[in-house]
Amino acid sequence: MPSLANLHLKPAYHKGTDDIASEFYLPCMAAAIRYDRAVGFFNSTIYTIAWPSLHDFVARGGQMRIICSPILLPADADALSQGYLDKVEAAMATRLREETLCLLKDPFLHKPATVLASLVALNVIDVRIAFLGSPASHRLFHDKVGIFVDSEGNRVVFKGSMNETWAGLSADGNLESIDVFVSWEEAREAARVNEEMDYFEQLWENRYPDLLVRPFPEIARKELMTASSGDGWKALVEEICTEMETAARLSADGPRPSHRIPRPHQAKALRDWIARGRRGILEHATGSGKTFTALCAVRDALSRAEVPLILVPSELLLDQWQKEIRATLEDIAPNLLLCGGGNVSWREETLLIAWTRKRDREHPRIVLSTMQTACTEKFRSMLQQGEHLFVVADEVHRLGSPEHRAILTIDSGPRLGLSATPRRAGDPEGTAAICKYFNGIMEPPFTLVDAIHAGTLTPYFYYVHTLSLSESEQEDWDNITSQISQLYARLLDGEGSDEGLKARIRNLLIRRWRIVKSATAKTPLTVSVLSVYYQPGQKWLIYCDSLGQLRQIQAELGSAGYAPIEYHSAMAGDRVSTLKYFETNGGVLASIRCLDEGVDIPSATHALILASSQNPREFIQRRGRILRKAPGKTLAHLHDAIVVPRASEGISPDLAVLESELVRAIEFGKTALNPSAITDLERIALIFGIDRTKYFEVGVEDDQSDD
Repeated sequence: MPSLANLHLKPAYHKGTDDIASEFYLPCMAAAIRYDRAVGFFNSTIYTIAWPSLHDFVARGGQMRIICSPILLPADADALSQGYLDKVEAAMATRLREETLCLLKDPFLHKPATVLASLVALNVIDVRIAFLGSPASHRLFHDKVGIFVDSEGNRVVFKGSMNETWAGLSADGNLESIDVFVSWEEAREAARVNEEMDYFEQLWENRYPDLLVRPFPEIARKELMTASSGDGWKALVEEICTEMETAARLSADGPRPSHRIPRPHQAKALRDWIARGRRGILEHATGSGKTFTALCAVRDALSRAEVPLILVPSELLLDQWQKEIRATLEDIAPNLLLCGGGNVSWREETLLIAWTRKRDREHPRIVLSTMQTACTEKFRSMLQQGEHLFVVADEVHRLGSPEHRAILTIDSGPRLGLSATPRRAGDPEGTAAICKYFNGIMEPPFTLVDAIHAGTLTPYFYYVHTLSLSESEQEDWDNITSQISQLYARLLDGEGSDEGLKARIRNLLIRRWRIVKSATAKTPLTVSVLSVYYQPGQKWLIYCDSLGQLRQIQAELGSAGYAPIEYHSAMAGDRVSTLKYFETNGGVLASIRCLDEGVDIPSATHALILASSQNPREFIQRRGRILRKAPGKTLAHLHDAIVVPRASEGISPDLAVLESELVRAIEFGKTALNPSAITDLERIALIFGIDRTKYFEVGVEDDQSDD
């Protein structure tokens, strides 16, 4: 029998310098007969299985005990505080059953979820749920401790930020750091092992102060049991291991410093893209790792002696892509030519021509350009076009704008588009042009819900705050609405081809929208929300519509004692330093457009979005970016301000300004941990006659850039 004592284990492992999976985790699993683990949430339990070692672990009679935490809604936390554990457990049982169903139906997680179900059915894995029961506590049990035990009684304990993920067990770069203690070393180390083992036993037996540990709810367990595959789990493990090996080949020919491989959805997307002739658009949610997916395709292209031409919509993304290329492709060290964003060397007489000509395999080259530069006649005329050119477009929807559409005339071989929302709002012609050039949008999309289930985004609570217009604002709204209705009636009466009439309606719609954007009620709402929800140490982002609104918010919050800091493109201070200060110290950050393409503040745990948007993409990006993962961040809390004017006679539902946000807010709220938050919004939609199916059909495309 293998022995833990024969392993050469370090006292600590750190991401970047150590491959925690292959150097620590897998060897320990290969020698253990018992594995005890306290993890985060139930859905993360499907990742606790070390796939390459699983067959032998089960054959040795191995046993796993897992303690995880449910996600508590505010009402649950209140019930616990009041001592109503039965009420909380009943609600948890229902939600865990629903979560189990979601895991089993998820196209990317159903295989590991089925393996989990099979091992629970075989009594290899036992799961218990932990509630923090202190009356004053609304916190989550989120400790991370793991214990390996072998047949000789040797024990290894590890603690730290490590999460076992599907990709993490194959050297994914997301593993962070752990401290390791072994029972056969000096007395102090052995004592630490004993201490942690005793701690786990107290948890498991429900003897730890202020903590309530319960068996996995029976109704959820029965749902899980229906997915048990008997001995079929062994074949599934083989399939998972094969997919992991395929993913590794897609990202590299051998070990690399970053130790990253594609996650399941990334590997599948790359395989499907290759099967389509290496052309297509990936519709992947914010936080899904689109950049890394594309760089795996770039790595493959460089091995084929192709020249990647990577296009981005802004200077900020130009800088981010440059850093990602140098880090991810460090082992290849390709030559990189930057174009746009102040980089003008490409204009030299033959530089771009030489850079993009057919090459040999010994001198890999990449061109990274802003779209604003790439669409110029000079740039395109200097490109050496042809099958050897690989076009990659980040935020590919931008290429459908009249300004950028010239890029779609570039002759190339492979083409890869990236966007969380590739369809252009209110611009079917632009969407069609993009799809024709890239050979369509690939199915299935990787949605925000998929990203949360896969652990790449954070689960969230959603709080909707509906506001009314002031009397004067409502009066202006009604006057403009009346004009819109009259002009719209003229269109329906046969003047539908009158472009001047259509232009007048568009201008009135913009004027009416500005009333919502600048609604005075948003300022007192901000103070009210923070006074109820804000706690010192949190990181709050207040997302404003305009500089004028930001100034009002700053003044009111300052008077209330919150001392907000500001972040926007016109600020006098250093934006980078401002974000670093916020990351380190927390507090309240008032901002404009900082959640749109390319800007990440992943550590923000709370946000209040005051900015209204006629563009579906802005809505999705702003809310999705709040869900970015960060160390120590287990949940996100998103507050949304929705202005609801009074319904007016004569208003056409097709022109209702509420459509562009209300429908999407309802969709976003449905996938929150508290979906009941959108009840009022659904009622308002009915009052206004708004069709909730028009999720992507309403809105206006905004092609502004910062290049």
